[in-house]
Amino acid sequence: MKIAISGKGGVGKTSVAAGLVLFFKGQGKKVVAIDADPDANLAATLGFSASQRPAPIAELKKIILERTGEVGAFFKLNPKVDDIPDKFSAKSGNITLIEMGTVKKGGAGCVCPESAFLKALLSHIFLNRGEVVVVDMEAGIEHLGRGTAQSVEKFLIVVEPNNTSIDTAKKIDSLAKGLGIKDISVIANKIRSGKDRDFIDKNLKDIKIQGYINLDEALLNSRGVLPEDSEFVKNLAEVFNGKTNR
Repeated sequence: MKIAISGKGGVGKTSVAAGLVLFFKGQGKKVVAIDADPDANLAATLGFSASQRPAPIAELKKIILERTGEVGAFFKLNPKVDDIPDKFSAKSGNITLIEMGTVKKGGAGCVCPESAFLKALLSHIFLNRGEVVVVDMEAGIEHLGRGTAQSVEKFLIVVEPNNTSIDTAKKIDSLAKGLGIKDISVIANKIRSGKDRDFIDKNLKDIKIQGYINLDEALLNSRGVLPEDSEFVKNLAEVFNGKTNR
């Protein structure tokens, strides 16, 4: 299973990503958890300490330069990356954690060695690794190239019941469809009432709604770490398995 998760900042996207990692871990599966969000919080949400966090891939300047062979404005778009996941990751039980890091761009749409390296790495992981892969994307699909996108088995957009979240979801849906991703659905998070569900239904008629996750007040006291036995994870597992909690 290869899963990419996106959505507006603050909607609980990282919690959903971490919850799915814990869900698959609980089934005894090996999981590659990839934090591709510049505001990297997946490690902390999964309980990795600061000292356990892996080096962000985008900051491996020497390796990226060696692998891309940059000469002036020319560099390889398909550098060697097959050894990177095992060398630059953190492990905890069945979870392998990789942080992509932030690419500093010179302009909109800029293609640079770091960006090419990250796309090649993600493509390799999606196409050649046998584990479950869960990617916490930024609010978009920055690291997904067309070839990688076609190997995404499930693309989840996390929303909460407000207009800005809905608007972002529609833009992400359009971008994902443009790359040829077929299985796109919404997970509605922080649901407090039937009115919240009705709001999501009314404003996202053109996107499949995977399900609704009720607001879990206990998470507010978890200090950022997602408990494996939390109601949130249980609720998410039901949603992922097709129970919409309607």
